[in-house]
Amino acid sequence: MERLNSQELEELQKLIAPLREEMAQVVVGQQNLMDRLLITLFCGQHILIEGVPGLAKTLSVTTLSQVMKAKFQRIQFTPDLLPADLLGTLIFNPGKAGFETRKGPVFTQILLADEINRAPAKVQSALLEAMQERQVTLGDETHMLPKPFMVLATQNPLEQEGTYPLPEAQMDRFMLKVKVSYPNREEELTILRQQGVLQGESKVKSLMSPEDVLRMRGLVDRVFVDPKVEEYLVDLVRSTREPELYGREDLKDYIQFGASPRASLYLSLSSKALALLRGRDFVTPQDIKDMAPDVLRHRLLVSYEAEAEGMTSDDIISGLCESLQVP
Repeated sequence: MERLNSQELEELQKLIAPLREEMAQVVVGQQNLMDRLLITLFCGQHILIEGVPGLAKTLSVTTLSQVMKAKFQRIQFTPDLLPADLLGTLIFNPGKAGFETRKGPVFTQILLADEINRAPAKVQSALLEAMQERQVTLGDETHMLPKPFMVLATQNPLEQEGTYPLPEAQMDRFMLKVKVSYPNREEELTILRQQGVLQGESKVKSLMSPEDVLRMRGLVDRVFVDPKVEEYLVDLVRSTREPELYGREDLKDYIQFGASPRASLYLSLSSKALALLRGRDFVTPQDIKDMAPDVLRHRLLVSYEAEAEGMTSDDIISGLCESLQVP
C-alpha cells in the first residue's frame, strides 16, 4: 500500500490542529483523553472511559460529536434498562395488520453509553452485536447501522453497588480503555474561571463531517510500520501471556490471562493513528509504548497474588515495556 506523501500529511495537520483547539475550548486539561477519542474515531472502533464523576467524561464525548457534525445519542444505563430500550422493537400496526420496526437510539453514529456497567447482562449482549457486527437484529430482520458507528462508554470505578461487570467478550470489543485522572491545580483554576462563560452558548464549531472520518480511516491504513517494529509489537503482546520468555519470570505468577491476538491488531491500528496525530507517516516503538496501556489494561487479567500485593495490570504492562528490548 502506498505511503502518505508530505502534502497529505500537511493537509491532515491542518484538519487535526483546529479540532484539538476547538475541543480544548470546552474540555480543560484532558488532552490525553481527547487524543484517545480522536484515535478511536479515526480507527472506527470503540472506547471505554473510566473515571470518577466530575472529570468531563460525558462532556468530552458530546464535544467530539459536535466537532464531528455527527448524529449523536446518549443513553443513561440503569439496572432496569431493557434491550428494546436500546435497540428498538417491533410494533403491531392494526391498520396494516402487521408489525413495523421502531428503531432505538443505537441507530446513530456516535453512541454515548453512560455508566455502561449499570445495565444487566441482556442489555450488554444486545449491545455486543452492534459493536462487533455493526448491525442490529429485530425479529427476523437485520438492520445495518449508520457509518461511521462508534460506542463511547463510561463507567465509575468507585461505586460498585448495583453494577454489572462487563463480560470479557464485550471488554475485548473496546479498542481502548482510558483511565481519566484529576486535573492539576492550574487546570482546575481554569475550569473554575470558565464556569458560566460557556453555559447557554454554542459549544464548538463543526469542523469534520462523517465523510472526513471515513477518509481518515483510509489514511490510517497507509501509515508505515517497519517489520522490526511489528516484531516488537507482537513480542510485547505475547509477553503478557508468557513473560518468562521475555526475561520477566517474576511477573509470571501475577498474570492469570494475557492479551489475545486482537490486542496486537488494535495496538498496531491505534499506534498508526497516534503517529498521524503526531504528524508522521510511520510508527515508532515509542508510539507502541504510549498506546500499550490503553490497549492492554482491560485484556490482561491479573491473578489473586497480584491483587494481594496491590499490583495492577498497568504495573505489569509498565514492567514489560521497560524490560523488552526496543529495536
